[in-house]
Amino acid sequence: LRDRLTANLSTHTRREHDLGEHQHAAVAIVVLDGEHDHEDPIVADDIDMSSVPGDTAGLDGRMVGVAGGASFLLCRRASRLNKHAGQWALPGGRLDPGESPTDAALRELDEEVGLRLGDDSVIGWLDDYPTRSGYVISPVVLWGGADPRLRPNPDEVLALYRIGLHTLRDG
Repeated sequence: LRDRLTANLSTHTRREHDLGEHQHAAVAIVVLDGEHDHEDPIVADDIDMSSVPGDTAGLDGRMVGVAGGASFLLCRRASRLNKHAGQWALPGGRLDPGESPTDAALRELDEEVGLRLGDDSVIGWLDDYPTRSGYVISPVVLWGGADPRLRPNPDEVLALYRIGLHTLRDG
């Protein structure tokens, strides 16, 4: 899987977006091998959905039927954060001064999810994405292996999910 993804990403001509007035951020798209089946999310002990925007009646922050097989990591942001509370997000954040997008993605992955990977885990890049909130996000695709030890930071992450790549197919 890693070799196939690396080969496919190497043929992608990445579109970079000029920062202009935007701030630069990076996200980690962490791909996990499909050898392990994980049906339960890694969830914070106490899930408080009260500050999550919208109608959350009957919701507890969990998802069912999205794990299993090859997957990527997706976070539900903690509800007590000042910005983007309760949103679904890839691990990531703003670049520190002098930091590359790769460095930022790896640092944020370690801070938010407790997964420390090195430069050798980078398997490719996707196109920059300018957001309405004033960022240009550079997605870095990383290989996370088969069953990494994940330790979500409860100050930043409400829940961490393995989203099966099978859920991205049409129909």
